[in-house]
Amino acid sequence: MPTVKILVIPGSLRTGSINARLAAAVAKEFALAGVDVTRLSLADYPLPIYDGDLEAKSGVPKNALNLKRMLGAHHGVVFVTPEYNSSLPPLLKNAIDWITRVEDGNETQGQVFRERAFAMASASEGKLGGSRCLAALRLILSGCRATVIPNQLALSFADQAYDERERLKHKADSDALRGMVTQLIDVAQQMTRGA
Repeated sequence: MPTVKILVIPGSLRTGSINARLAAAVAKEFALAGVDVTRLSLADYPLPIYDGDLEAKSGVPKNALNLKRMLGAHHGVVFVTPEYNSSLPPLLKNAIDWITRVEDGNETQGQVFRERAFAMASASEGKLGGSRCLAALRLILSGCRATVIPNQLALSFADQAYDERERLKHKADSDALRGMVTQLIDVAQQMTRGA
């Protein structure tokens, strides 16, 4: 069986983002587990706000097609997202909205979500760790008929969560991260065998 390929997508572009920092820790954990991991920035795939009239007039933007193909080149995807007003940021929601509109080759719209495994993580300086955002993201992904693993990571007090080597310093956090990583690899492998 080929090596599992995992894509990590931070939902923030902000300099010094605690979620970009968590995305780096997530990617490192996948690398330690022996899988092929890619971390991208949504800044490399700029997209207009989704607009049905724009789509009807100009079609799906090339960056949406490229982003969809990036997802399609991996067996599993991890979204690492900040929480904005108890939900996910417009940057990430807009990317998902555009990806669901892509029809590529013989694929149907949204097929890329139905054929791979997804995991979710969030970091917050507060005690809930972005858990409300994760609930909203899970609802959106289930609406896309995606397989979202049960294990997720809501990193509380993220500004104090790392040691001097950028490792999660609390056992509960590192255990949750490893559990999410292991479960996503397992589910992605099962889905690949079933394809």
